Amino acid sequence: MIYDFDKTIERANTNCVKYDLRQAVFGNPEVLPLWVADMDFETPDFVRRAVIERANHPVYGYHFKDRPYYEAIKGWLQRRHQWTVETEWMTFVPGVVCGFNLAVMAFTREGDEVIIQSPVYPPFHHAVTSHGRKLVYNTLKVGEKGYEMDFDLLERQAATAKMLILCNPHNPVGRCWTRKELQKVSEICLRNNVLVLSDEIHCDLVLPGYKFLPYATLGEQAANHCIVFHAASKTFNLAGLATSTAIIPNKTLRDTYINYVHSMEAELGNIFGKVATQTAMEQGDDWLRQLLDYVQGNIDYVSSFLKEHLPKVRFFKPEATYMMWLDFNGFGLSEEALWQKMTQEAQLGLNRGKEFGSEGSGFFRINLACPRSTVEVAMERLRDHFGNI
Repeated sequence: MIYDFDKTIERANTNCVKYDLRQAVFGNPEVLPLWVADMDFETPDFVRRAVIERANHPVYGYHFKDRPYYEAIKGWLQRRHQWTVETEWMTFVPGVVCGFNLAVMAFTREGDEVIIQSPVYPPFHHAVTSHGRKLVYNTLKVGEKGYEMDFDLLERQAATAKMLILCNPHNPVGRCWTRKELQKVSEICLRNNVLVLSDEIHCDLVLPGYKFLPYATLGEQAANHCIVFHAASKTFNLAGLATSTAIIPNKTLRDTYINYVHSMEAELGNIFGKVATQTAMEQGDDWLRQLLDYVQGNIDYVSSFLKEHLPKVRFFKPEATYMMWLDFNGFGLSEEALWQKMTQEAQLGLNRGKEFGSEGSGFFRINLACPRSTVEVAMERLRDHFGNI
């Protein structure tokens, strides 16, 4: 079956964060929204049919995750990433962000140091500071080929830290970390007894030519000293169904984590998230292949457009995710002037870079999981309002 990613979906007036909060976020209800990391594509038809079929049953009572649900996730991880996962390693959490917040609370105490690699997804920052832990920035470096980890700094920081929250692949810079890079992280963290939380929510969105490596496949020691978070939500546009999985090979860590999740009454979730995730994991391979080809086309279009029309915009072509990280510092405008020009003149709603960390000042994150026609409009607006500066 050929899927239509060019189709435009009207999302306004559906209590949609991306569209219906434009006034609150950007001070302009007319911006073209290219910010929140969900897709403007239809959730796959086979997923929608499964949810509708379950919705037709007249009772939406308490439910549990059965063996077929976990078998579907296991099968997906084996097919897509050659990761053999045992059913008992997995436990439900309502979302990846919720999952690593629970892990921060379960495995650290107030005042403990937790490392993040900024610029990084804003909830990483909040997961540390909201619970009284000390945030330690292992800031990424920009090298010849894009963003890189600062291993010398990480070595020093790991000597006193309790935890590292790893973004694998990385949001917003789009790196798909290599085995060599992840192995170095593992060596440092194992040597210093630093627990690794690996957010792998974007793992299925690895673009052609790159290969994702689950952190827990680095070896038995790494697997026994990590908690991995996975979900179908980014891959299949299911974020509103609040269904994710924590994968914990180490039984001691797993028991501690599950007990903490239970203590927060966070283990049930909803019926439709279960149905949608299972169906996506069982039937979604071809849909995902076509999605990635389409997103790569959008990325290539933006890359070519910026090179030709906006050479002052430095961009980082992603290896994974459907976002691009754009550097507007070359225009010589202040942070506030850039924001005003982007939102009020160009009328574009992109994520503000400084929300990902102070090193993101002057940057924007653009979401390219949308029809090509939308991308074309966005690029034309950028050219019209930034091209003569």
